[in-house]
Amino acid sequence: MPGPSPDPSSDVLAEAAAAFGLLASPARLHLVWALSQGESDVSGLAQRVGGALPAVSQHLAKLKLAGLVRSRREGRRVVYLVDDPQVVAVVRLMVGQLNERRDLPLRVGSAAAR
Repeated sequence: MPGPSPDPSSDVLAEAAAAFGLLASPARLHLVWALSQGESDVSGLAQRVGGALPAVSQHLAKLKLAGLVRSRREGRRVVYLVDDPQVVAVVRLMVGQLNERRDLPLRVGSAAAR
């Protein structure tokens, strides 16, 4: 059985904290969630998440700068996507877990029921 993993460097921890900090915004988390379902342009994302086009563009620029999303040109259109399957997995896991928790009835005697 392997032993514990070595601690990551402070640079890696700082980068991870910055990425989680970006995802701490409900608007940006919603964008990453939407992009985890498939690529889209800014106007499609704005419509899906219910955000104003300039705000969605700013959020996407921050996510792109952090390397959480990327973009490519299709003629005059810019299409955004999440091309890191591990980022998609983390977002889906967290959102899915919380969504499932909301749907579960409270158990009698649990701390949440008190």
